[in-house]
Amino acid sequence: MGSATSIAFNHDDLTHRRRRSACDAGSPVMPRTTIVRRGIPPADTIVERRDDGCILARSPHPLGAYPSKITERLEYWARVAPDRMFLADRPRGLEWRPLSYREALSRIRNIAQSLLNRRLSNDRPVVILSGNSIEHALLALGAMYAGILYVPVAPSYSLVARDFTTLRALWDSLHPGLVFAAEGQPFARALKAVLAPEVVTCGGTESVSSTPFDELLETPATAAVDDAHARVGGSTIAKLLYTSGSTGRPKGVINTQQMLCANQEMLRTVLPLLADEPPVLCDWLPWNHTFGGNHNFGLVLFNGGTLYIDAGKPTPAAFDITVGNLREIATTAYFNVPRGYDLLVPRLRADVDFCRHFFSRLKMVFCAAASLRQQIADDLIDLATDTSGVRIPFVTGLGATESAPFALCAGDADFTGGRIGVPAPGVELKLTRVGGQMEGRLRGPNITPGYWADEALTRAAFDEEGYYRLGDALGFFDPDDPQKGFTFQGRIAEDFKLSTGTWVRVGPLRARLLAQLGDLVHDVAIAGPDRDYVTALIFPNIEACRSICGAMAGERAAADILADQSVRSRVRSILESLARESAGISTSVARARLMEQPPSIDAQETTEKGSINQKAVLTNRVSLVDEMYAEHPGAAVIEVTIQ
Repeated sequence: MGSATSIAFNHDDLTHRRRRSACDAGSPVMPRTTIVRRGIPPADTIVERRDDGCILARSPHPLGAYPSKITERLEYWARVAPDRMFLADRPRGLEWRPLSYREALSRIRNIAQSLLNRRLSNDRPVVILSGNSIEHALLALGAMYAGILYVPVAPSYSLVARDFTTLRALWDSLHPGLVFAAEGQPFARALKAVLAPEVVTCGGTESVSSTPFDELLETPATAAVDDAHARVGGSTIAKLLYTSGSTGRPKGVINTQQMLCANQEMLRTVLPLLADEPPVLCDWLPWNHTFGGNHNFGLVLFNGGTLYIDAGKPTPAAFDITVGNLREIATTAYFNVPRGYDLLVPRLRADVDFCRHFFSRLKMVFCAAASLRQQIADDLIDLATDTSGVRIPFVTGLGATESAPFALCAGDADFTGGRIGVPAPGVELKLTRVGGQMEGRLRGPNITPGYWADEALTRAAFDEEGYYRLGDALGFFDPDDPQKGFTFQGRIAEDFKLSTGTWVRVGPLRARLLAQLGDLVHDVAIAGPDRDYVTALIFPNIEACRSICGAMAGERAAADILADQSVRSRVRSILESLARESAGISTSVARARLMEQPPSIDAQETTEKGSINQKAVLTNRVSLVDEMYAEHPGAAVIEVTIQ
C-alpha cells in the first residue's frame, strides 16, 4: 500500500474543492459561515391523522436523484479527484498508510476479478471476520463491484466467543466461499471450528492454510469485471448486516444497493454541509454495524471525502488511541456513540490545545445508537462555542439496520435528550397504537426487503401496508407544533407491567435516571416485570465515584469504592430526589445495586458500540435482581423510600 512518510493532516495537500456530478445537482450550496453556524435546513414535515388513529408524517421535500450502485461514486471520485486521499489506517500504530481514490479503484477492480475467478456469488459469499482496515474496505468494495454478496461479521464472534455457537449458525445460513481475516493467527480457533473453504489473510497463520491478500490484488482485471459491474443495479444485494434481536438470535438484514444509495442522498439532503466540502472523518465505529459501515463509510465515499480509520474504541483501555489520532486529524464532522462522548468531553475540557484543534474545522457533531446524557451534550456545545465562537450543529436522530440506517433527523445548535426530529426526504413514518403507546413504522427506498433465509421473520417485520415495524415507541416533541418533530419514548419490547398492572415505560425512566445520576454512572438496566416495584442495576463510573471518596481513594479497589458510604449515600440521595419528582411507583426506582463488573460483550450484554442489551443483562444477572426483591436484601442493595 506504500508508507505515509509525509501526510499533511490539515489536508492542504488534498484537492477538496467543490466538484459536482449529476447526482450532486440538486444539493444546495451554502457559504461556509452559514454551514458552521447551522448547516441544517429548518425541520418541516407534513402530518396526517387518519380515522383509524394512525399518524402519518413525511418531508415536503422530494428525494433527489441517486445512483443505482454505490460503486458509481467510487468511479466518479477516481475520475474527478484521483489523487485525493480516500482511506488511511495505521497498522500496529505505525505511520498513517494512505490510499487515494485512483489507487482504490484499481485495486478494487483486481479484487473483483479474483472473486469472479472463484465463482463466488450470493450462494457462496465473501465473509469478513476481522475489523476495520484498508484491506477490509477494498475486499468489501471489490465484492460489491462484482455484484457478489459480502458479509462483515462482528470480530467478537470469533475472538471472544468460546464455543462459536453464533458463528456456526451464520455459517450454516451463509455457506461462504471465501473468508477474510486480516491477521490470521487470532482467528485460527474460529476458522478451525467452522471449516472455512478458503481463508485470505494479510499475515497468515501456521494453524490454518491461507491465501495471501496480495494474490487478490495482483489478479489483473478483465472485461469480465466491467460486465459484472454493469449487471449490478438497485435491487442487487450489496451486503448482509447481522443484528441480534431480543432473543439474541442473529438476524441477517439484507442491504441492497438502492438502500445504500438512497440513504446517502437522504443524508446529504438533510446535511448539505456534507456536499459543500468533502468530509474528513476519523472514525472507529465498526463496519459490521450499520452506523459505521453504512452511514459513516458511505458518506465519505458518496461525497468524495477522506476516512482515517481509528483503531481506538470508547473504552478506558483503548480510548487513548482515539485521542492520539484526534490530536493529529482535524475532522470536519465527528460521529460517535454516547459512551464515546462521555470519555471525550473530560479530555477536551482538560486540554486547551487539544480542544482548539478538535474544533478547528468541525462543522457538525453527531450522536446515535443510544441516549446521550443532556449534561454531556451541553458541555460539548459549550466547549465548541467557547473555543470556536460559533454554535456548531449537534445532530441526532433515529434509524435502524433495516433502514440503512438514516430515517429521522434532528439537528441544530441545541440538543434535547430523546428528540429524534422529523422524517428525511423519501421516508414515510407511520405511528400506530400498540398497547398504550404509538409504535413508529417506516417505508421508503432505504428500507430492507427482509431478512436472509427467514421468510417468517420477514413477514412479521412488516405491517399490512408494507411499513417496517421499528419496535420503538415515538411521540410528538410538542403535540401543538408537529414541526418540532418526534421523540423516542423507549423500546416497546422493554416495557413491562408491575404486579399492580401498572405499565413501566423503561425508556423514559432510564433516561431520567441517567440524567439524574450524571457522571457517576455509565449505564443502567431497569428490572421489575410482575414485581411490586422497580429496581435498577447501575453500572458506575468508577473514577467519578472514586472522586467522592477522598484523597486516598486512588489506592482502593473498585469493590471498596462502591461499598463506600459516601458513594452509596450520593446514589441514594439522587434516587430519593427522583422518587419525590415522580408521579408514582412506576416512574421511580425503589432499590438499586452498584455493579462492580461492567456489561460483557461476550455475554451479549453490550455491543461493540457500547449500547446496553437490557434483556441480556437482566437474564445473566438474575440472582442479583432477585436479591433486590428479597424481604431482607443484602448490604449491597441501596433502598429508597417511595411515598
